[in-house]
Amino acid sequence: IQLRKLILSIDTQMSNNTSWRFVRRSYVFPQPNNPWFEPFPEIININDLPGTGISNADFVAIKIGDINLDARPNSLARVQGRTVAGTFTFDLEDVELKAGNEYTVAFAAADIASVEGYQATLAFSHNALELVDIIEGEVKEENFGLTHLGEGLITTSWNHLANSEKRTASTALFSLVFRARTEGRLSQFLSAGSQVTPAEAYNTRGEFLDVAVRFNGQPAALAASANRFELYQNTPNPFRGETVIGFHLPADGPVTVTVSDVTGRVLKLVRLDGVRGYNNLIVNSNGLPASGVLHYTLETSGFTATKKMVIVE
Repeated sequence: IQLRKLILSIDTQMSNNTSWRFVRRSYVFPQPNNPWFEPFPEIININDLPGTGISNADFVAIKIGDINLDARPNSLARVQGRTVAGTFTFDLEDVELKAGNEYTVAFAAADIASVEGYQATLAFSHNALELVDIIEGEVKEENFGLTHLGEGLITTSWNHLANSEKRTASTALFSLVFRARTEGRLSQFLSAGSQVTPAEAYNTRGEFLDVAVRFNGQPAALAASANRFELYQNTPNPFRGETVIGFHLPADGPVTVTVSDVTGRVLKLVRLDGVRGYNNLIVNSNGLPASGVLHYTLETSGFTATKKMVIVE
């Protein structure tokens, strides 16, 4: 539950925990499938320190929340990229909006039976739509985060449970009720992306999928906007310690990310090999000012974008 709140940006840090936990290497968990069965030793008491030094005082470091084991503690900046095997799409009906009217937008998915879980940021134009309600289905209230609702962003994260309802292509997983503030088509104002919670899904084969919405059965490739470049706002922002810069690439290729101050002085430069789909770069605050406004720029073949971020003490 705590990890889901972090993913949904409801919480910004792990409560009642630390970033790393250290377990004595010699400790044997009595129930390996339940590491919280009893308190595990995180200290070693040494009396009368021997002149020959300390031996057999080893710890194993465990990164809290590192579900896919990709944390690299010896790296100040690192990139994460995964091969996209396809696109998980929400199927929506496109409608013509009239200002003042309310519309219930049902989210179904033709491939839901083959998906183990998904997460994404649902983005809507705040000038065109007002969220009135979220109607539960297979996806429940706790699967949504509304921290960034004022920005037109709804975070969502869901995983299949063994005792959950039978999933079918025509069943509404959930519905969003909007009040239209202007006229136009719904497809102009509603999309799925990675602005806060990165868009990703996993099928029953463990393959990584992009997440998109499609209207009236449009092709999945079009719905996914596979040929787009996009630089996302870093999260958290403001930040201390480290922050994540996400970006989307239409194809594999070299990428340069530059962090600079307001005068244009380069503070950090990272070159990396990006992959098609969603990527993220974790930037450590080492070498950066203690506080202030910074700029970060993404450069790749045919595309450049810059955003601001704030570092605090």
